[in-house]
Amino acid sequence: MPTHHSFCRICEALCGLEVDVEENRITDVRPDPEHVATRGFGCLKGLRQHKMYASADRLRHPEKRIGDRWVRATWAEAFEDIGARVRSIRQTHGGDAIAMYVGTAAGFSVLHPVFAQGFMTGLGSRSMYSSATQDCANKFAVSREMYGFPFTLTFPDVRNTECLVVVGANPVVSKWSFLQVPNPTQHLREITARGGKVWVVDPRRTETAKATGEHLFIRPDTDVFFFLSFLHELCELDRRGERRLDRDRLGRFTTGFDRVAEIARAWTPERTAEVTRIPADRLRALVRDYAFAGSAALYSSTGVNMGKNGSLCYWLQEVINAASGNLDRKGGTLVGEGLVDFAAFGKKTGTLLSNHTSRIGQYRAVNDALPGGLLADEILTGGERQVRALFVTGGNPLITMPNAGRLREAFTKLDLLVTLDIYKNETGSLAHWILPATAPFERADLPFIFPLLLGLQSKPYLQATKALIEPDGEQRDEASIYLDLCRASGVSIFGSRIAQHGLEALRFGHTRASKAPRHRLPQELLLDLLLRATRQGSFSSLIDHPHGKLRQEHRPQSFLGERIVTADRKVHLAPERIVAQTGKLESDFELELRERKRLKLITKRAITTHNSWTHNLPEFVEGDRSTNYLYVHPEDAKRLGLSDGAIADVSSDTATVRVPVKVLKDLMPGTVALPHGWGHQHATGLSVASKTGGVNVNLLAADGPNRLEKLSGMAHLTGLPVDVKPAAGPRDPTSWSGMPPG
Repeated sequence: MPTHHSFCRICEALCGLEVDVEENRITDVRPDPEHVATRGFGCLKGLRQHKMYASADRLRHPEKRIGDRWVRATWAEAFEDIGARVRSIRQTHGGDAIAMYVGTAAGFSVLHPVFAQGFMTGLGSRSMYSSATQDCANKFAVSREMYGFPFTLTFPDVRNTECLVVVGANPVVSKWSFLQVPNPTQHLREITARGGKVWVVDPRRTETAKATGEHLFIRPDTDVFFFLSFLHELCELDRRGERRLDRDRLGRFTTGFDRVAEIARAWTPERTAEVTRIPADRLRALVRDYAFAGSAALYSSTGVNMGKNGSLCYWLQEVINAASGNLDRKGGTLVGEGLVDFAAFGKKTGTLLSNHTSRIGQYRAVNDALPGGLLADEILTGGERQVRALFVTGGNPLITMPNAGRLREAFTKLDLLVTLDIYKNETGSLAHWILPATAPFERADLPFIFPLLLGLQSKPYLQATKALIEPDGEQRDEASIYLDLCRASGVSIFGSRIAQHGLEALRFGHTRASKAPRHRLPQELLLDLLLRATRQGSFSSLIDHPHGKLRQEHRPQSFLGERIVTADRKVHLAPERIVAQTGKLESDFELELRERKRLKLITKRAITTHNSWTHNLPEFVEGDRSTNYLYVHPEDAKRLGLSDGAIADVSSDTATVRVPVKVLKDLMPGTVALPHGWGHQHATGLSVASKTGGVNVNLLAADGPNRLEKLSGMAHLTGLPVDVKPAAGPRDPTSWSGMPPG
């Protein structure tokens, strides 16, 4: 039985894999023990993914919805009908009337997002939406203001740091956001094994907190006050002469620190403890560990990003790392180097630096994409640039986006909804057309954009993979689909006839020579051209390194003064657009004091779930894993009259959901947790997931122009104030997925 080497494309870890193939069928997937970076690690989801791709529910041919029925169609019929509708909408209403939502899955392929953008550019549409405004656009928005480019993303040097402070992240279960760190538990334990310290700040004693280090409870969505006190204490240590800030580096490489320090001056640990509930002495102990370590890194992720002040939090984190001298330092936070200087390229070409704004709310695009929390309004509100058609690629917005009930209503009003996916999920079930895409093992690939262009890897390396099996139906790779959609819609990829005709000629020559299917772009050739253009050798030479090929190690002190693309080549610690948002801090603080007794809702990851992707695999949803639960602290459960197995109604100002309860002592009192990614009852193409219980937590989150974070356009998806009470009515949790508020 042939064994092939490849890598996982479910998350940033990109774990090296051994894959057994027999008669065009994958029979087993194992971690690659010889991989240069992932060291024989693989998670449960990655090692079972082939079962998801082989599911009987897998989309294998195009389908068209006629009323409530789905009809099999040919690709020619799909392109003809979609193309005609797109041409009509574009001619009557303009390119911006055609929108696209790019989901997380699209990011774990090199060619997919490139060609998706090429299609939209060809249409002349700026109506791009992405999953980033659910979980990470704050980092892009802040990075653009501070460093001059949204993809200038710092990361902790976990292999060398002496003190790591993790806020609102759970890498043991979720891996690291953006950064490729396989086997996170081992990396964290290696920090303490060499005498370093790890602190975890979270409303739940997470798996990461249990694995190593010290844990501090924090009241959900009060992180901005924690960061303010952190900076306040660093400045106090400097004022007393105990531990100086790195004034030399601040003067040479940054601007605006004194202005930020003045903002932090009022936020003492004693004051912020009123809302964060972190005792002042414990916060000072954490800050001293960070300040007196030889090297340290402050890191946050989605638990912070998705709060109502995610951008301010990330900004303060970056200021702290810079002011303490840890930015661009070994063991501190680094800025990686990809195959090209992407920031310099973006600055020169304007890539990802568009200043266009949304029609509703006038939010500035982040990474050239508009806030997903406005999409329902953009569809339902008449006028110029109203969205009338939507392409959904690699995502499932009806599960992942805020106020999903209203978004569902909006989708039913579209003149055209097209999804590209491997399943007919909740969003696809409303589509006019579903186009079946290939799965990861059915395509050649390189690591996705973060390691490839940004060097976001704890240990830099490159790897290539061939397609290991052929599709078992009529599935096509997304790059080929978008090239054909361009022709059908009467436009050219990237708005370039040369590119359109050149790629079509390349495809024709390739299929004629290799006898490959006529629709297929030569993926390996395109990836080979990318590697050669960036002086990384050829695709075939990289294939000769089946366990990956190490690249140059990170170079601390190669960023400051060298690769910053702001106009003055300095880090801007007090950008006007960010500082302007600090005017709301006092009112936010007062609101926290007024609502100190109200429950706050967070999310919670499980090792067998990944967003909404894995619930159609029977072994992942067996027994008590067939639903999500509302996790409640014992003290709160007693006060509310709840117990294990009880059914609770959870209400926000947008909806009420009904869900079974589990009591969990690892939560901070006053905190409840409800995992996201559930609520598949409307998915007509997920025979397993649609029979599970569970509710969509994002029904509880608000959308619209007055409910998004101003700088990044992100929705408020964690730390939500909610009311919880024993359910009134049916006790069967599968019979209720969402009700009007109250």
